[in-house]
Amino acid sequence: MTRIDTPWGPWEAAALDEVVTLMRGLEAPWWVAGGHALELAVGRPYRGHDDVDIALLRRDQLAARRLLTGWDVHAAVRPGTLRPWPPDELLPATAHDIWVREDPDAPWRFQLMLDESAGDEWTYRRDTRVRRPLSTLTIERNGLHHLTPEVQLLYKSQGIRPKDETDFATVLPLLTEAQRRWLETALKTVHPTHPWLPLRRTP
Repeated sequence: MTRIDTPWGPWEAAALDEVVTLMRGLEAPWWVAGGHALELAVGRPYRGHDDVDIALLRRDQLAARRLLTGWDVHAAVRPGTLRPWPPDELLPATAHDIWVREDPDAPWRFQLMLDESAGDEWTYRRDTRVRRPLSTLTIERNGLHHLTPEVQLLYKSQGIRPKDETDFATVLPLLTEAQRRWLETALKTVHPTHPWLPLRRTP
């Protein structure tokens, strides 16, 4: 795995299967997110990954924190900050990203992402007008849940990094018509002048 230096120490991602094995102990919904989720949707490797992202609902955060007893766990409560997450603390609404490592001397291994919900609906934290039933948020394949690709592409539309462009170009042709329509509607709602609009299927 690539080792990356950060202001809070080096990052050296764990293997995805190791993180999945750990997360299987969580008695709450969770799913593989980020670039790994898109790779799982495509069904083949197509680029490298520097991190491992696991998403869960904010309402299940304490169950996740209990699962990580003995690990060194920090939360980004504001952009550009990172501080320890004590057991039994409910994180503020501004905290979405959680970094995890074995101990303070180890590199960071994976990241938890807190998703928002209202009842039985997922809501997009950057614009709550975008929502969908929780039952449609993930895809299960071989016992592994991963974030549905159109939702992951919506998250990636915020930054437009080179790897996001690669993900978009690779995944778009594989979306069903319903998935493409959902992503296009969501982008028009959140980013009406986004460069990915209008969505086009590549040959």
